Amino acid sequence: MFKSFFPNPKIFFISALIFAGLACGIWYGYNQQIAALLGLDITDAQPVIGLKHFVTDSFLLFYGYYILCTAVFALVWFKLSPHKWQWWSIVGSSTILFSTYFSVQVSVAINNWRRPFFDLIQSLLKPIDANAVTETANTQATSAATEQLFSLLIVFGEIAFLAIFIYVATRFLVSHYIFRWRTAMNEYYTKHWLKLRHVEGASQRIQEDTMRFASIMESLGVALVEAIMTLFAFLPVLWSLSDYVTELPIIGEIAHPLFYAALFWSIFGTGLLALIGIKLPGLEFNNQKVEAAFRKELVYGEDNTDRATPITLQALFLNVRKNYFRLYFHYMYFNVARMLYLQADNIFVFVLLVPTIVVGAITFGILQQILTAFGQVSNSFQYLVNSWTTIVELLSVRKRLVAFESTLDNH
Repeated sequence: MFKSFFPNPKIFFISALIFAGLACGIWYGYNQQIAALLGLDITDAQPVIGLKHFVTDSFLLFYGYYILCTAVFALVWFKLSPHKWQWWSIVGSSTILFSTYFSVQVSVAINNWRRPFFDLIQSLLKPIDANAVTETANTQATSAATEQLFSLLIVFGEIAFLAIFIYVATRFLVSHYIFRWRTAMNEYYTKHWLKLRHVEGASQRIQEDTMRFASIMESLGVALVEAIMTLFAFLPVLWSLSDYVTELPIIGEIAHPLFYAALFWSIFGTGLLALIGIKLPGLEFNNQKVEAAFRKELVYGEDNTDRATPITLQALFLNVRKNYFRLYFHYMYFNVARMLYLQADNIFVFVLLVPTIVVGAITFGILQQILTAFGQVSNSFQYLVNSWTTIVELLSVRKRLVAFESTLDNH
């Protein structure tokens, strides 16, 4: 699965993690000094609203730094372990990471836009004292407010169009990337077909399992990368927004309550559902086995009248039936727990904000920013919760392919 597409997978992924850690350490530790050497100003300031958010000195420096790190890492591997698919597996992976990070930054830009827009709406919804303002002044204020609202809506439209472009471009790139990976697996397995052809369901594993592995990785892999990038982008936002919330129900006053609440709630949900759904991967794997046995007997029956007799097919299909019914039962209580958690998640942040809202400590715009940031961080931590069913399917496919590949190692 990985050897066909990545150069020396075990060492490659370990080196990628180490290099990424060093690169992040240098960036967060010395970005101010690097910016000063290049004459750039990346000091913290008020959030920039609109497309200018993406061309600040901080972003420009990051773009250059990311390209430099990617080039260094890729060149080292190009020299140490040349591989047919190195441009896609190394440079392509880095490009997908960057495009996903950029799409998350688009969400950050929209979140920055929420405060001025909803604060303006809140100010306009206040009742006007007819004795305090003249009709002329009221008309002028209305005209100015109208201009501000349309101006902010235009800014949102600009960000939205950029979001659409990045989304489409990322999905297009990921689709090609994943199909190249499937092509690499197909070439690797067909190259060793003489050894693999004796494995039960060999043709299905090369055709169907590689296709399923590629399609699942396309959706699941992008979701994982996006979840990680969202955490990098929104955790600092949620940390700073926690300054507006000083008290939680029952617990009372603590520092940065929203940050710790999101962390606790997400870990609780992930651990709960992982424990409840612990039997599902094995059942999915067994499901593939009994389906393959039933299909194999049908294929043999096409050419041999002694095979695929009614009694044999009934016995094999009975195994399919038993496994599916077991799977349905375990998914039933898993889905109950999952839906209860997700429904509770819809109101959890509002419960946390009750003490803050009733004393009027935040504006409508800040409330919108908190809801968005908390939702982004919570959803990222809940990656396993939201993707557990797909992960179960991926684990079953991986088990089949690992068993398939073990033939090449004489296991």
